[in-house]
Amino acid sequence: MTDGAGGSVDTAAAHEPRTWGRWFGRPGRSLTRRLIWLASAWIVLALVLTGWVLTNQYQESALRRLGNVLADTIDQVVLVTNARPDGVLTVGDVLDDRTLAALSGKYWAVAEPGADGRLRILVRSPSLAGESLTIPGDLPDRLAGARGAVISYNDPDGLRPGGEGPLGAPLRVAASMKQLPGRTAPVVFLAGIDRSNIDRDTQQFATFTWTALLILGLGLVIAVFLQVQIGLRPLYALRNEIADVRKGKAARIARSYPLEIQPLAEQVNRLLDHNQETVERQRTHVGNLAHALKTPLSVMLAEAGTKKGPLPDMVRKQTEVMKAQVDHHLRRARAAARAQMLGERTPIAEVLDEMAVMLERVFEEKGVVIDWRAPDDLAFRGERQDLQELLGNLMENACKWAKRRVRVSAGPTGLGQMVVVVEDDGPGLPEEQREAALLRGSRMDETTPGSGLGLSIVVELTRAYDGRISLADSDLGGLKAMLELPAAEA
Repeated sequence: MTDGAGGSVDTAAAHEPRTWGRWFGRPGRSLTRRLIWLASAWIVLALVLTGWVLTNQYQESALRRLGNVLADTIDQVVLVTNARPDGVLTVGDVLDDRTLAALSGKYWAVAEPGADGRLRILVRSPSLAGESLTIPGDLPDRLAGARGAVISYNDPDGLRPGGEGPLGAPLRVAASMKQLPGRTAPVVFLAGIDRSNIDRDTQQFATFTWTALLILGLGLVIAVFLQVQIGLRPLYALRNEIADVRKGKAARIARSYPLEIQPLAEQVNRLLDHNQETVERQRTHVGNLAHALKTPLSVMLAEAGTKKGPLPDMVRKQTEVMKAQVDHHLRRARAAARAQMLGERTPIAEVLDEMAVMLERVFEEKGVVIDWRAPDDLAFRGERQDLQELLGNLMENACKWAKRRVRVSAGPTGLGQMVVVVEDDGPGLPEEQREAALLRGSRMDETTPGSGLGLSIVVELTRAYDGRISLADSDLGGLKAMLELPAAEA
């Protein structure tokens, strides 16, 4: 007889790799993704708003400083501007060297509203060199509505002599409408200054700000990812412990967890305890029922066995059928209750060795040799008694029909399943009879001892554990029974 050394029937399923897409894909029903997406969206929104506010505030501050400079220039021009008795305006010397050099980047002009509502330039600074400041069409109306106030605007084209050339630097222009003594018509004073440096500084500030915010945002998203992973690690551990209980690797939740999820772990343990108590009560009820039914049946069999005749024979025969039915249904009820239990684990090699030794003794006169192979770490996720009944029925059936040799092999198939294959070198079973052989009470040969319930018991126990049984031809020449059952992880 071969000892319990052997390999697996199939390879285990590969685990799903942890890719970035697993964490940063669409949120779906993943709590991790939802937390990361929510925090990342808030970070991006906050940083975008911060960048926009900072850039605009910097630009507004710079333009405000230019506005103050232009307002000072307008005040200087107003101080040296006089109206003669004939209404002609005269402008004295403005103490600003930049307004004296041609196209220097700082300019001023004095204008008055014309009959057509447009502003007509009366006097201009030497720096304009015959050019004019751009005046929007609605400026006179805006100035008339805010007389005495300074109104600023941007001139993106600037001064371009002849319409072309490199002097088209953007300008910041300020205008104010004043009423001078001795003149009935109002006077408009304009001042402009090159704002290229301000625009360049604002662009540099925006580039630096957005780069810094982008780096900050990436750092915050990575921090959120790490925080979620570390924060949810106890949940992952609890999930793995529950999976171990379900797979038969553990009987209870043993670890301690943070205050927020420790009650959940305790509730799971209470549920496991309640499930265990429920199964034990079901076993007790089934045992009581078995005792209550078997005792009267045994009495009826004993009484019928002491008498002869058609009636005692009929009572004896029907009582045996009733006893077989009671055993069958009680066994099915016990299997259904056990299949609901969590944390059960039965080593396959131990049961195979036990069954092989026992059956070789039973069929010693026939000379049957049972060759079995199973990995030492392979275990059935269920009760030992059920596994003994499953393997015992299949191996006993094989021994009955075998000439001399029975072969049993077991191994994992992946996805938490295992397979046990029982083969013999007997006459086998035609394909058209295999389905009928799995029916309750079916016997292919009435000359062979037995009730015909062996394979049906295997079928019902297998279904109770969500397994499957199938029959096929064996390369030994006889029948091959393949039994798929849930496996407990090593």
